[in-house]
Amino acid sequence: MKRLVAILLAMVLLLGIFSACGKNANNSGSTNATVLKIGSIGPGTGDASTYGNAVKYGSELAVEEINAAGGINGVKIEFQFEDDECDSEKSVNAYNTLKDWGMQILSGTVTSACCIAVVSEAANDEIFVLTPSATAVESIAPDNAFRVCFSDPNQGVASADYIADNKLASKVAVIYNNADAYSSGIYEKFKSEAKIKGLTVTTAEAFTNDNASDFTAQLQNIKKTGAELVFLPIYVAPATLILKQAKSMGLNVKFFGCDGLDGILKQENFDASLAENLMLLTPFTENATDDKTVKFVQSFKAKYGEEYLNQFAADAYDSIYIIKAAAEKAGITAGMSNSEICNKLKVAMGEITFDGLTGVGMTWDVATGEPSKAPKAIIIKNGEYVAM
Repeated sequence: MKRLVAILLAMVLLLGIFSACGKNANNSGSTNATVLKIGSIGPGTGDASTYGNAVKYGSELAVEEINAAGGINGVKIEFQFEDDECDSEKSVNAYNTLKDWGMQILSGTVTSACCIAVVSEAANDEIFVLTPSATAVESIAPDNAFRVCFSDPNQGVASADYIADNKLASKVAVIYNNADAYSSGIYEKFKSEAKIKGLTVTTAEAFTNDNASDFTAQLQNIKKTGAELVFLPIYVAPATLILKQAKSMGLNVKFFGCDGLDGILKQENFDASLAENLMLLTPFTENATDDKTVKFVQSFKAKYGEEYLNQFAADAYDSIYIIKAAAEKAGITAGMSNSEICNKLKVAMGEITFDGLTGVGMTWDVATGEPSKAPKAIIIKNGEYVAM
């Protein structure tokens, strides 16, 4: 009987140990951890893969540099990227894969709808999130989330202000994806700001992903209104078709877009001459001459080539370095729990000032997670970005 009792007590103790280890591995960090695990999620395949692969490679380059220099507070970074194919359900699955891997910080997700789906999960798990490129306001709604890029409202307002202040046009038409959070969010703020700035929005032509191959009807409507400029708060794939179809129709207008159009010159089988004089707001240009950009461009090209060298890669590169700056300010160590890391980073984000590829003197509002930095505009001339 005594032997049976002893065996049962031993089993209870072992179960308690295994239970504690399991909890520690999944959620609480490990006092024996020797690396800091940063995850990222985005479209590595599919129509939006330009953005996802750019973020993956920009992140990897930053991680490689930081580790070579000694890591964060002497701890090396371990980085893992998961493909979500720009699908919200798959993005949540990717998040769970990273959580099982032991992720402590999330640099992502890449696109807005996916980030909205994932960020609430991360909030429940008390995992800190810094998205390089998700622009919808809701994508950083919980207080554990921050962003590197401008939000949709900021892009919409900045675009209207830039067009009006620089007298690029007085009559503006819009083509936007009303089924996409990024596109519709920018459009709504653009419309409001355009009215304040005295711009006339002659027509707003909507489309969805299901009918994003033929824009003839929208362009014909725009032509009838006499618009001088077409605002395109959309991604690259439909924009290439719009530019091609506009030329075939003889529609002679200016085109102006946001960061979703970055990388258009590198699209496979795209005639770059169609983008001549296209204007867009983007925080990064690869032909800038400052030391940080020159070093980044040279390193990126040497390792990955030019296909994914765009603003998304630069945002991701900055994202990893921003995490480093905040982690060093907060005294983060790999053995801290996810909750402790998250709470310390939230405070530190309000205390750091960061000079990066996508902004100088960048600061963050802890209450909203939004960055403060100056917008930049470029125009494409002879197949190259030129600052405006």
